[in-house]
Amino acid sequence: MFIHLGGDVMVPSREVIAIFETKTKDLAESTKEFLNVAEEEGFVIVIDENESKSFVVTDKNVYFSPISSLTLKKRAGFVAELDEK
Repeated sequence: MFIHLGGDVMVPSREVIAIFETKTKDLAESTKEFLNVAEEEGFVIVIDENESKSFVVTDKNVYFSPISSLTLKKRAGFVAELDEK
């Protein structure tokens, strides 16, 4: 199954490691460091240059999404429920 992150970006649900609110990066120094390294290494993908409400860490990239973390988590939960059936 896939999770739609916004724009025309979809990622396989099995690749998603974590979903964070964008404001979270301002709270923890370790999160800032992680995002800085990911950007320096070319792993950051910004879906919408005007707005980023959340960021999604996958096993390949970090996506900044215009969709809220709550909505993405609900989508991911819905996918998990389908996988169990």
